[in-house]
Amino acid sequence: MTASRLQEALAGRDHLWGGWITAPSFSGPEDFARAGYDYVGFDTQHGYLDDADVAVLLRRLEHVPIATAVRLPSAQAAPIGRVLDAGADAVIIAMVETAEQAAAAVAATRYAPHGVRSFGPLRASLGADTATLQARAGVYVMIETARALTAVDEICAVPGLAGVYVGPADLAVSLGYPATGATSPEVAEAIDRIGGAATAAGLVAGIHAGDGPTGKALSRRGFRLLTLASESQALRYGAADQLRLATELGGPGDTTKGYH
Repeated sequence: MTASRLQEALAGRDHLWGGWITAPSFSGPEDFARAGYDYVGFDTQHGYLDDADVAVLLRRLEHVPIATAVRLPSAQAAPIGRVLDAGADAVIIAMVETAEQAAAAVAATRYAPHGVRSFGPLRASLGADTATLQARAGVYVMIETARALTAVDEICAVPGLAGVYVGPADLAVSLGYPATGATSPEVAEAIDRIGGAATAAGLVAGIHAGDGPTGKALSRRGFRLLTLASESQALRYGAADQLRLATELGGPGDTTKGYH
């Protein structure tokens, strides 16, 4: 049985640093692993991926030392089951606003009589024991609206959750601020309230940080699962940095480190 790399990493460290995959890129997840990231999240809500694409990418990561999570737009059972059957360590369910919706997300990862997940293993290394399969499936629900904020304690009390994951942009918009308004006092207070409720309930608090300095600051505020950049952000930052080095330093450069 392949163990959950995410559970193993969380058991051994206070903070995990993650990358985000929005397109069907084979190199992106492996490059994050090579750079030392702890996990990658695959985005089927806002990315150019569906659960079938994710299943293919997960198979390629079977022997790559990095944990995996998949964000899905709802608690619909079939897509959740497919990505778990393909080996995802966790699912992150978007736009959860009530304890009932959180419970539905948990049920989608559990087999009868505790849930509605259908048995259909896609990866031999995962084995076929249903108790073990559902035990390795981490369930994270996104709290990212004003309505969810009012129900945060009830959501965090739902049995079977591994954690909550904050979407700062949607949370800011829902509270009447621009999507970039996560640093405004009201939104920052809401983020801390969510993180505090998760920690008090014994859950992992996760968040879309967006960059390294923000991730570092949020780790000091109690968040443990911190997504720093998408593959497109990482490419853009790296490309801009190399262009800056080329144009600022001048000269022919080191010809031993070019295209290969």
